[in-house]
Amino acid sequence: MSATYTFDVFSSLDGFASVSPDGDWGGYWGKQGPELLDHRLELYRGDNRLVLGANAFREFSAMLANADDFPDVLDPWVTAMRSCPTTVVSNSLNEPLDWPDATLAAGDALEVVVRMKEESDVPIRSHGSLSMNRALMEAGLVDRLQVTIYPVITGRTGAQPIFAGTQDFDLELLDSTLLDGRTQELVYRPTLH
Repeated sequence: MSATYTFDVFSSLDGFASVSPDGDWGGYWGKQGPELLDHRLELYRGDNRLVLGANAFREFSAMLANADDFPDVLDPWVTAMRSCPTTVVSNSLNEPLDWPDATLAAGDALEVVVRMKEESDVPIRSHGSLSMNRALMEAGLVDRLQVTIYPVITGRTGAQPIFAGTQDFDLELLDSTLLDGRTQELVYRPTLH
C-alpha cells in the first residue's frame, strides 16, 4: 500500500507563497485567526512524516533560529510540524541537521519520495518546498494538493510564485474549508492535463 503524499502550501489570491523583503505583511499576511491555527495544529498533530526540500529546510531553520523576529513561527502547529519525523531531501546539506528527528536523504527527490510512499505506514506531508513539489506533481507523486488561500493580493510584493513554470493540471476538488470567515483551504487531487 502506498502512503498518501500531500503538498501543503500557503498562497495569496494571486498565487504567491510569500512576499519580498520590502513587503510589510508579516506572517500569514496578517490574516491568521483561531480557527486557522487550530486547524493547522490538527493537521500536524497526528501521525505524519514531513518532507522538506533543502531551500524550505533552510528557510524554516533560519526563521526558527530567529523566532524573536518571527513570532508566528512559535505557533503550536509549527511546533507540531517540527516534531514530525522529517526527511530533508538535499544534495547540498550535511548532517547533523538542526531539527528534531530529521534524516537527510541525498539523491533525486522523485526516487526518495517513491521509496517513502512505498515504505511509510503514515501519511506524508510537505509544507512549501515549491520546486521539489512541482517536480513531484509532474511525476504524478502528489496525491493531494492542499492550498490555503489568504484574502490578499500581493501584486507589488509577491514572491515565490507557487506554480510558475509547471505543467498544466486538472484539479478534482476533494474538500474545502472556510477558516475564520476569510481564509479558504482547498484540497485537490491533481492530474496532468
